[in-house]
Amino acid sequence: MPDLSHRRADFPILHQQVGGHPLIYLDSAASSQKPRQVIDALVRYYERDNANVHRGLHELSNRATEQFEAVRAKVARFIGAASADEVIFTRGTTEGVNLVAQVWASHFLRPGDVIVSTGMEHHSNLVPWQLAAERCGAVVKYVPVLEDGTLDLAALRALLEEGSVKLLTCVHVSNSLGTINPVAQICAWARALGITTLVDGAQAVGHMPVDVQAIGCDFYVFSGHKICAPTGIGVLYGRAEVLANMPPWHGGGEMIDSVTLEGSTYKQAPARFEAGTPDIAGVIGLGAAIDYLEGIGIEVIHAHGQELIQATLQKLQTVPGLRVLGPPPPVQRGSLAAFSLACAHPHDLVEYANTKGLALRGGHHCTQPLMRRFGVVGTSRASFYLYNTHAEADRLVEVLHQAVKFFS
Repeated sequence: MPDLSHRRADFPILHQQVGGHPLIYLDSAASSQKPRQVIDALVRYYERDNANVHRGLHELSNRATEQFEAVRAKVARFIGAASADEVIFTRGTTEGVNLVAQVWASHFLRPGDVIVSTGMEHHSNLVPWQLAAERCGAVVKYVPVLEDGTLDLAALRALLEEGSVKLLTCVHVSNSLGTINPVAQICAWARALGITTLVDGAQAVGHMPVDVQAIGCDFYVFSGHKICAPTGIGVLYGRAEVLANMPPWHGGGEMIDSVTLEGSTYKQAPARFEAGTPDIAGVIGLGAAIDYLEGIGIEVIHAHGQELIQATLQKLQTVPGLRVLGPPPPVQRGSLAAFSLACAHPHDLVEYANTKGLALRGGHHCTQPLMRRFGVVGTSRASFYLYNTHAEADRLVEVLHQAVKFFS
């Protein structure tokens, strides 16, 4: 396993105690911690370069604009986009999905059209499509999730071939199961049938190499705060040909070519979809986070996560009454484990773990249909990132054994 223990020193927040115990942060699937390098980049921007982008001709605005647009190009390289113009800055994954569900869907969906989704989607990639279907008279159909936490790919292909399908949307890595979906194969099936595709990459980017051109999707969304960047910044990748045929979403500054009292004309992507003053500091922080991750190596981070989760899954089998959802070892999966304990409600278990210094997450994880599929009210989830260690995983298992005795 790659030794990333020295990287823990980069994260100031990890060096504290909770309830008299060293903090063990196992909630990175919800939001990752931020290294000093990202924090310093934010401070440097506010202390030296703070100004609005694009609109000014003075030195501070020029510097801010240069940094801002440099990050757009950096993101394009990071995810394998063909051009920086295919990168749209958003507030996060949720806003990226909503942009497509409101703009693309409203423009291209007609009554009777079909949206294909899956039973493992986060609410952020489920509710917007339900709303879009209501507005447009479309229908949403769902691919079932098998008992091992994988998608029923035969059912998926059959749905695509039914006809009338205009859009397929699926998660790259499940936030509740850890399932890594074969998105390149799925998008190839859809593309052969002329179906537009959107992939939710919130749990994939920053954990494994992502190449949107190799995946072959039309849209790909992710959030900065899950990859060591600040909250409030995210990315919508859109294939250039698709973006060119989409009307604006929000109106206002930055997205216009010309405005008269009689009407307006609009810029091409990405400016067309970035009305108003953007989160400049967030974008700069995102750029610093990408620099940080690439300095370590995404392949190294991925290998670290796989080693850690596979070892943890084996150890969790020793905890009485514990059920882990998702693909069993040795299948590769995202670096998270969501589990239920027979003797404790997920919220109670998370509160107990907190008294031991462990930061877990408990509940339905914004995947209520998936929880119902597996007959649980919710799960407790431990999610790992580059700063976690085997010793922390061992401590998790130790605390779970203690919890069994406490709640029994």
